[in-house]
Amino acid sequence: MMRSLWTAASGMKAQQTNVDTIANNISNVNTVGYKTQTTQFKSLLYQTLATETTTANGEQKPSTAQVGLGTRVASLNSIFTQGAMLASESDSAFAIQGDGFFSVRNANNEILYTRNGNFNWSLQNPTTLQLSTQEGYAVLDQNGQPIVLPAGVTSGQVEVSSTGQIGYRNQQGQLTLTNFTIGLTQFNNPTGLEKTGNSFYKVTAASGNPMPEAQNANLVRSSIVQGYLEGSNVQVADEMVNLIVAQRAYELNSKAITTSDTMLETANNLKR
Repeated sequence: MMRSLWTAASGMKAQQTNVDTIANNISNVNTVGYKTQTTQFKSLLYQTLATETTTANGEQKPSTAQVGLGTRVASLNSIFTQGAMLASESDSAFAIQGDGFFSVRNANNEILYTRNGNFNWSLQNPTTLQLSTQEGYAVLDQNGQPIVLPAGVTSGQVEVSSTGQIGYRNQQGQLTLTNFTIGLTQFNNPTGLEKTGNSFYKVTAASGNPMPEAQNANLVRSSIVQGYLEGSNVQVADEMVNLIVAQRAYELNSKAITTSDTMLETANNLKR
């Protein structure tokens, strides 16, 4: 019975993490570029109660009897399916169709990756603009350099093609292409990326090395859509169902503890 207490307790702890993950998904249903997470479980060690043996008469006993000792959270995996395209009034809003990530450089000169294309053109000096995130991080081109417009070009003149090529139109409507193309990067295992907050990711050994799309001909190229943002891929109906299942599992484990406690109380009262 003491075994059942610890086993049920491990189930309650695991389901608490599951509920926390589902709550985080629901809270980020309107977060641009957010990818839903799922909780994966693993069973704990098994205790052998009886082994397979042969009696004196040569009879074979039943197979080994083992009892499990509970469960634990194995991992929290992000699901990188495509989110819905949300129209934006901003000319510096970009959505990715495909498996690519935007590359940005933060204040510590670290390279981060994101699916959140809610950018803006920040003023670098009185005459030039640089493409930046809402946090002020520089968005990088396919060569790993900040994207800076020529002097005098305003954000309203900028046009970005589906390949990420940046150009601008003059007063006569003529399009002039710049040397900058918004860089997109893919990973062998995006689930292995480390989350740093604000929809940013860092490279880890599990994710594999970044693979710039411009330098890898074997990759399926992503496309960029100007004037749109990629919404969260959280499905609220699915999350509510998962929340009910997790809650019921938590209640079942709680009931198992209550039942075990009642059995222990009965056993203690037998001597009276």
